Amino acid sequence: MTKRTASTARIRKISKPSSIPAARAGRATKVTAKKIAGFAVEKKATDVLVMDLRKVTDVTSFFIVATGGSSTQVRAIVENVLERCRQSGLEIYHVEGYDSQRWVLIDLVDVVVHVFQPDVRAYYQLERLWGDAPVERLNDDAAEAQR
Repeated sequence: MTKRTASTARIRKISKPSSIPAARAGRATKVTAKKIAGFAVEKKATDVLVMDLRKVTDVTSFFIVATGGSSTQVRAIVENVLERCRQSGLEIYHVEGYDSQRWVLIDLVDVVVHVFQPDVRAYYQLERLWGDAPVERLNDDAAEAQR
């Protein structure tokens, strides 16, 4: 087991409620998913995609896939997404991979955010795995319009 930092423990404690959020009943909208993707773009995430999985699976409604160029940038993107989601009243169910900063998953139940380092994203190719899902690419201009 890896040693947890105070920051990691704080994030896990806050982001792991005792029950699944009520958001499951309401199902996330594409506007909400794009808003969350915009939080990643605020910290210069690249190649940000919003994948609409509603007709592909019942597991979640949207994947957001983003890349950070280094572990430091991945951490900055993840922390911004977590903070801005909380400020927006979006409940975070679980955070996975925060210690390694190579692939961090943020589970909001109906929206799942994946922040990768470039080599890990290229290896797992989530876009290809979920190739049947409609995809929208987000850039800095699109994120600015969501604010």
